[in-house]
Amino acid sequence: MLGAGRKQGSMPSLRHTVAQHLAKLREAEAALSKGQLPALVRRELSITEQTYYRSSNEHGGFKLNQVKRLKDTERENFRLKRAVADFTLNTLTLKETAEGNF
Repeated sequence: MLGAGRKQGSMPSLRHTVAQHLAKLREAEAALSKGQLPALVRRELSITEQTYYRSSNEHGGFKLNQVKRLKDTERENFRLKRAVADFTLNTLTLKETAEGNF
């Protein structure tokens, strides 16, 4: 079965962990500081230009524990927003029911 937007016969995209992204970014930074060309570095690391820049923007200045903490905070924030939305919806429903506007 094909995923949404995937062409038949195309190679499946690989999913890497945050730790793997950070390791590749550190390798790339080391190689670039030695004067290697960016295209050559990306080819050696088997990553596309888009993947390199996206990972760099998302995880560039972070250490692994900071990225994990950020992801945990984002999950908790989403959970709390959902709880507030559910509470607000329940409150509005009860208010309308009490006023007889149902």
